[in-house]
Amino acid sequence: MSSSYSLTEIQRRIHEVKRFLSVTLSIANAHTVEFYTHDAWDRFMAVPPEEVLSAVSACSDQQRAPEHKAKEQSRTTFGFCNETNRLLDACELLQAAKAHSLPGLGVCMSRDELLQALRENRQLIGAELEPEEFMNSKKSHEVQSMSEVVACMAQHCGVKQVIDVGSGKGYLSSFLSLQYGLQVYGIDSSSTNTHGAQERNRKLKKFSRAYQKHSKAQVATQEELVKIKPGMNCDGDVSSGCGAGVVSPEEEKVLIGLSDANPAAEMHSEPNPETEELFLHALSVDVMQPEPPRVPPIQLSEEERERRKRENLERKAQNRTDGANTVFSPLTSYVTPETELRELIGELKEAVMVGLHTCGDLAPSTLRMFVAKAELAAVCSVGCCYHLLSEEFDPAGQECSRGVCGFPLSQYLRDRSWFCGRNARMSACLALERVSLGQGIQMESLFYRAVLHVILRDHYSSFKSEKRVGNVYSKAKSFVDYVRRALRRLELDESKLSDSDIQDYHDTYRPRTSEMLAFNMLKVALAPCIEGLILLDRLCYLKEQEDLSFSALVQLFDPLLSPRCYAVVGLKSYEDRNSS
Repeated sequence: MSSSYSLTEIQRRIHEVKRFLSVTLSIANAHTVEFYTHDAWDRFMAVPPEEVLSAVSACSDQQRAPEHKAKEQSRTTFGFCNETNRLLDACELLQAAKAHSLPGLGVCMSRDELLQALRENRQLIGAELEPEEFMNSKKSHEVQSMSEVVACMAQHCGVKQVIDVGSGKGYLSSFLSLQYGLQVYGIDSSSTNTHGAQERNRKLKKFSRAYQKHSKAQVATQEELVKIKPGMNCDGDVSSGCGAGVVSPEEEKVLIGLSDANPAAEMHSEPNPETEELFLHALSVDVMQPEPPRVPPIQLSEEERERRKRENLERKAQNRTDGANTVFSPLTSYVTPETELRELIGELKEAVMVGLHTCGDLAPSTLRMFVAKAELAAVCSVGCCYHLLSEEFDPAGQECSRGVCGFPLSQYLRDRSWFCGRNARMSACLALERVSLGQGIQMESLFYRAVLHVILRDHYSSFKSEKRVGNVYSKAKSFVDYVRRALRRLELDESKLSDSDIQDYHDTYRPRTSEMLAFNMLKVALAPCIEGLILLDRLCYLKEQEDLSFSALVQLFDPLLSPRCYAVVGLKSYEDRNSS
């Protein structure tokens, strides 16, 4: 396999996106809470909101007159006035945003292209999954799409082990082990998640045994049917001749629904999509518990460190006892590039490192681990929660107090001291595809919060947007009720304001909701560009390494089902792996 884009080409794409964002990033960094208190519309816009909204709905499908574009372009850059830095041409901005997104830059591989490159002329492993079979569920779509890629990467590299970083409840780890026979170690810093994964293991072992017995019984039934001649009666119980195919009543409960499968389809040797759906249903039978905050190891007490170490040792001993029946091995640990993986996993040989929607700094940390550890042959990382990334060049110097930062990762962007900002990274989490279909932005709640901030400024001398009122909106029956609940949450004197005073604020700003809607639609349009820069930075980091034979950005998921749909993929060269 050869990388489709060189380091120089990726750096050139980063430069293009960086140039675009240097003009437009101020919109993404404008806090919605401060929309009215900071007069965001008048600061950044020189056009009415109706013009922006019209451009959002129509501009991508219509071509403007060339003379109009030529006239505007002489005094605008990406739609912004060169003199005032305010937006003059919404269509120009939207078209530029589309061109500077990952699809517009044309730097991503599709999942099918990656699978074809990995397989070359090798025999397929596991199931040949068709997207239509699992589009009805976000989690099943993610797990099945990513697991096939990871399994192909493991086969390509000739390894049998996988390390799932930030494994959470163990969805991906369990499927990789059960469906593809890989030895998977799931590492999560949350003991709650690890214990939940252990409980899921118990249920999945039961499912695995039941499924295997069901399959054997099915084969035996088909063989008996072949032996029966036409016209002969079969009074015996077909399944009674094969003890291995007898499914216990308890196991049968796990297999409810299999009998409704299409008999014609069951005659094929290919895995049954309904069985795969049943497996994914079995994954989620545990009670979901809120995940506690992840605590860095430096903040753990000595007792907590010893407890985690003891639990991991006990779990390893149990896994050795269980032998081949182990679905996967969940471990509780906070891992960094400095973590000695062979100390954490005594049986570790060569492995593929994966992460499905690893939050914040864990995604770049996964890539740093891949580069630093000789035992890691490949990596497949899908990140999320960009607002939780720490930035090295934060002007306030607050975000990188923990040492190594999550952004920028590449030396190329570090040399240029690039800084995005938390609000811009928060904007990068917006889902353009979903918003385009009318999903994703709860405008009334944003409007309520922005007007509340005006009230806090006018009557409580509160100018900071950091004050958090929590999920008050979902419980409020009206704007007045919302404000009163928020004031109580903030422990402020609500007797200062009458109901009519509060309602007056609502009525004053209600005609300006179109401004907020238009502004947020521009934020949504910029989201793919900011996400693209973060992901290109990660790809650039891999391109800067000398021992990689392949690295790419790959669209693994349907963005409508899973908005964080891009994976950073890397493979080390065979020679460098064996010489390390």
